[in-house]
Amino acid sequence: MKQLTKLAGLAALLGVAVTPATAQEKIKIGVLVTTSGPAAALGQQVRDGFALAIKDLGGKMAGRDVEIVNADDELKPDGAVVKVRGLLERDKVDFVVGPIFSNILQAIHRPVTDSKTFLISPNAGPSSYAGKECNPFFYVTSYQNDQVHEILGKVAQDRGYKRVYLLVPNYQAGRDSVAGFKFDYKGEIVEESYTPLNTLDFQPELSKIAALKPDALFTFMPGGMGVNLVKQYKQAGASVPVLSAFTVDESTLPAQQDAAVGMFGGANWAPNLDNPQSKKFVAAYEAAYNGVPGTYAMQAYDAALLIDSAVKAVKGDLSNKDAVAAALKKADFTSLRGNFKFSNNGYPIQDFYLTKVAKRPDGKFQTEIVEKVFSNYGDRYTKDCAAK
Repeated sequence: MKQLTKLAGLAALLGVAVTPATAQEKIKIGVLVTTSGPAAALGQQVRDGFALAIKDLGGKMAGRDVEIVNADDELKPDGAVVKVRGLLERDKVDFVVGPIFSNILQAIHRPVTDSKTFLISPNAGPSSYAGKECNPFFYVTSYQNDQVHEILGKVAQDRGYKRVYLLVPNYQAGRDSVAGFKFDYKGEIVEESYTPLNTLDFQPELSKIAALKPDALFTFMPGGMGVNLVKQYKQAGASVPVLSAFTVDESTLPAQQDAAVGMFGGANWAPNLDNPQSKKFVAAYEAAYNGVPGTYAMQAYDAALLIDSAVKAVKGDLSNKDAVAAALKKADFTSLRGNFKFSNNGYPIQDFYLTKVAKRPDGKFQTEIVEKVFSNYGDRYTKDCAAK
């Protein structure tokens, strides 16, 4: 405080204003993700990807030191609200990054945006904030939830699968996944199974699949749910082709291993994407954390680059919220995935791919790109957004 007072006195003599950036206060960023329970691996990838980006930035943005304040939402909406209020009121963060799950986002969205703090989601992207409820304090570095599932619906349609079984958790992202799959798929849905969030026993659903004999199974089961589903699927000797989203990815593959090889997924990136920034990121992540990064880590890394681009654009002065919002919307950074820009609703326009699980020569598992399904693809809700 004495130093700040001296600066203020000197500034008065010189006729200049002392801004927070001038005083070199830290930029504080709260990272609120799930790091306990069956979905802990997802949140850990976000934390690790974000931390790696801050390290690569030298721990600074526009000359100001960056402090990360981590919090675990425990996949509990009420608890997440308490945690995020702590980040806002006690820690006084400048940005909140998170969460993983859409039900948590729906719980924290209003407390964060009402406080005029910028909320950057590195994963959850529900349809509810992409249209009429879009907000100038909310930006997404992943996708609108429907889009990844639209990939699998289009692939199912293009491959001529006549009958498909749908298996998803019963919450907002699960319902979004079904809507996304149905957008391009016009065949018969033989069953829609909605299981409670964090279900770990899928024997009833696997028995139904065996009886109904669909041409393919479409599923969205992130985290521990996906680990158990894939293991039980293989143990049951099922042979129905699996089209999945966030069920077989780099957060679950260390546990699924050979059981997941050959299963298909949909994504906006994979570790074998061929561009210089992605290759450098994958190598650095594997060296730092001894694991293969997934989209969660990539999107978190990009979230840090997005924030850095905005802080640089306003020369470290975050007091003008409109200027920060305009800088965020420009997305003036090189994304690890290549093509990236924002629609007017703060959700990305980007490429999407069909991926397939493979075992690498070093024994590790990763998803690999099979084909590009959509190019420069934005979500269909943006037409209803007028807030930005």
